[in-house]
Amino acid sequence: MATKEPLIIRDKTQMTKWSRTMRSQSKLIALVPTMGYLHQGHLSLITEAHKHANVVAVSIYVNPGQFSPNEDLSTYPSDFQGDIQKLMSVPGGVDVVFNPKNLYDYGDSDSGEGGDGDGGVGVVSCIEKSGLGHESWVRVEKLEKGLCGKSRPIFFRGVATIVTKLFNIVEPDFAFFGKKDYQQWRLIQRMVRDLDFSIKVIGCEITRENDGLAMSSRNVHLSPEEREKALSINKSLSKAKSAVEDGQVQCEKLRNLVIQCITEAGGTIDYAEIVDQHSLEKVELIKGPVVFCVAALFGKVRLIDNMEINL
Repeated sequence: MATKEPLIIRDKTQMTKWSRTMRSQSKLIALVPTMGYLHQGHLSLITEAHKHANVVAVSIYVNPGQFSPNEDLSTYPSDFQGDIQKLMSVPGGVDVVFNPKNLYDYGDSDSGEGGDGDGGVGVVSCIEKSGLGHESWVRVEKLEKGLCGKSRPIFFRGVATIVTKLFNIVEPDFAFFGKKDYQQWRLIQRMVRDLDFSIKVIGCEITRENDGLAMSSRNVHLSPEEREKALSINKSLSKAKSAVEDGQVQCEKLRNLVIQCITEAGGTIDYAEIVDQHSLEKVELIKGPVVFCVAALFGKVRLIDNMEINL
């Protein structure tokens, strides 16, 4: 049974006002940041959020700051009305959806608000403009460098900056992130610790399709054949985890196992790394908790997945 439709707020000042009203009523606030085109993985974050807070806010905002000019910002899938229906299907629903048009200041007005214009095609345009364009960025210097940071050098700068902005606007007590984006989750945790945000960042387990494919908004771009081949990612990670449980602790052999499985299925490896769960530094021998992180392309679609291994 569908719950009531959430309040939709597009203005950042009104969003902060709503949160402060909730806090004045002694209510704990949960935030689930998303870029929309929601799937069951996002909805599972909302279910978890209800366990921790009295009210739940979901942000829907495709953040241009994490896309480089050659990436898929213009083709990122969107279905706002469908998203609202999905949010209403979750037990308890959500209380508010924050759906701003733009959260970057492009210097188009004298007000300093800068959040209402289209701002061109993304943050690149606002940096290139003279005058009062956006120029403040949040960096988490070590955690952003490896894994996805190698092939997407501005990605985590954009993520950390927009999440900081959302935290400042929504002022939540809790924030929920999926562990599929493992590096992102750890990076946000570190940022919150280092910058003294009074927010608890909670990572939620990966939600998978029945056949094991990690849920992702990008899965819609896979052809049926590519989608079948993409199952090799989770299958190979499961094989690697089983090998560790059988005593194999040499990371190079485990990496080769996964790389071979994915490439034989027709995928192109971006990276396949075994790293410490907290520092995200590479390990050569597994002696404690690690996570095996993979990014691979099937056709033009880049997919990420991972598996925690706890010895």
